[in-house]
Amino acid sequence: MSSDNEDTTSSSESERADSVEENATLEFIENLSDVPMGRLPSNIEFQRTRVDCKADAPIHTDTFQYSGAYSSMRVENSFLDNFCDNFRVEVIRLTEDEMEFDMIGIDPALANAFRRILISEVPTMAIEKVLIANNTSVIQDEVLAHRLGLIPIKADPRLFEYAENNTASEKNTIVFKLHVRCERSGQRLSVKSKELIWLPNGSEFPLESQDSKTGSSSKPKTYTSFTCSQDSLPEFSGNPIAPALGDILIARLGPGQEIELEAHAVKGIGKTHSKWSPVTPVWYKMLPEIVLLEDIEDQLAEKLVAICPVKVFDIEDIGKGKKRATVARPRACTLCRECIREGKGWENAISLRRKKDHFIFTIESSGVFPPEVLVTEAVKILEEKCDRKEMKARENSRTPD
Repeated sequence: MSSDNEDTTSSSESERADSVEENATLEFIENLSDVPMGRLPSNIEFQRTRVDCKADAPIHTDTFQYSGAYSSMRVENSFLDNFCDNFRVEVIRLTEDEMEFDMIGIDPALANAFRRILISEVPTMAIEKVLIANNTSVIQDEVLAHRLGLIPIKADPRLFEYAENNTASEKNTIVFKLHVRCERSGQRLSVKSKELIWLPNGSEFPLESQDSKTGSSSKPKTYTSFTCSQDSLPEFSGNPIAPALGDILIARLGPGQEIELEAHAVKGIGKTHSKWSPVTPVWYKMLPEIVLLEDIEDQLAEKLVAICPVKVFDIEDIGKGKKRATVARPRACTLCRECIREGKGWENAISLRRKKDHFIFTIESSGVFPPEVLVTEAVKILEEKCDRKEMKARENSRTPD
């Protein structure tokens, strides 16, 4: 009997809990403000477009890709339509080697794809093969070759072909010579990248297998097969090939030490090896958005300005001896959240957000290309990848005869 009574009591308590929850839900729905069809309620729109950075962790970090996610409100969530209507690029800063620009109205997945293409799929020229005739320095041959490979080469890769076979020609290979010797009576010598001399006629080292077979009257075969000099081509006549930076340290030679070698550069991409990556580096962040939900005045305003390590906030005079905090430099915000760690009151007064469709890109070129050219090349590659994807989808959608 006692067991039956316990079951009856448990069942009635469960029913009461369900009833209370149902009544609370109905009350919440009744208190919702009327929202016209075709628009999202402000709280849902906020979750869709913003990342809310709380003191302990960010929330609303997901993005909704499904076009029918808000169909019950008659809101079209299609990314393509929104992209076509709202996408734009704004250049903020441009120097010889660095560029900062905003991508607005783009999905995070596309923004990250663009970043990855810049890092690993824009081709450049880099030293791949090193022929060492003499190296008496303290640096081992393999370490020396690796250091040479990381030197950026200022040459337009669009003018070269990929070296798909072992035949090095003027169309796929750039040859440099390095021959430096430290005199026995001299001081220690720094060997820098400016010592790499471009050989437009190709390799000058004879093939080892040809040394004993080639007569003295005939020209020996070398490690390249150039049909013409590269400096005779109009593309290179006014723009000689050289390392992008001339002060990169390669080695230090002591008295009597010597390095003699040839370095052959070929076309490649960063996906194969990082030495072909044209950026150092590229990164993006969502646009910070700081909103003051309450007026912060006088001593609290001064405290807020002092707390922020990057000076996002400033103080304005509002008259009658009173001062008020303002958001002066929101782009500088790193969302360190120092301003809302002081207590719950600060978190209720300051809202730290990020816009999900607004990305601040910063590109640092290695010197191979100007940064604005890197952007256009990455866009071309992204377009080609989209075209291939579309073509593959069309082929898969065709029904067999």
